Amino acid sequence: MAADTLTLSPPAGKREQTKAANRSAILDAARAVFGEMGYETATVRDIIRRTGLSVGAFYNYYRSKEEVYEALADDGARRFRPILRAKYDTTKDFESYIREAVTAYLRFSLVEQDAWQLTAPEGSRSHPAMRMETPEMLAVYDEVKRAIAGVIDRGLAPRVDADYLAGACIAIAREIGERMLERRPVDVDAAADFAVSLILGGLPALPRIP
Repeated sequence: MAADTLTLSPPAGKREQTKAANRSAILDAARAVFGEMGYETATVRDIIRRTGLSVGAFYNYYRSKEEVYEALADDGARRFRPILRAKYDTTKDFESYIREAVTAYLRFSLVEQDAWQLTAPEGSRSHPAMRMETPEMLAVYDEVKRAIAGVIDRGLAPRVDADYLAGACIAIAREIGERMLERRPVDVDAAADFAVSLILGGLPALPRIP
């Protein structure tokens, strides 16, 4: 009897593959549903219908559509981080790093919005105005802080507080990016120029550290 029970349980590797496939199915379904209906209109039930999973299976992974959105945001940050790292690896000075990093973020945001809003109804928003700090978002912050500190250590930028400056750069890029996505036509270069000018223009006024 014990042997029969054991044969009913899939190997640990197979279980993990199933979990990963279910999570992927939920996120793919949520991205499509948010894109078609808008975030505010979409419900958990709409997402579940698109996955083909049971209600119970869905709640094994996520408790709400907010958690699903957080997972999608985490996925986006995870995919953006290597792009950001590549900008630092090829940077020549602080200004070029900031410009390339900000521009890369704005272009990535535009691609993400296009992927989510192919069929969203007029006036709806696929991306809610939410502030969250997922593990991958925090990793992006650490990446920016590490890059800024590295540029400062190489003598390519004034010795200012890298922690504060990283937070300020991310906040500026995020806020300008949100405004940029609301405009038609979307002008990435103009948004990047504004953000970079704001960051670099304020840098001379920052207090220096030893």
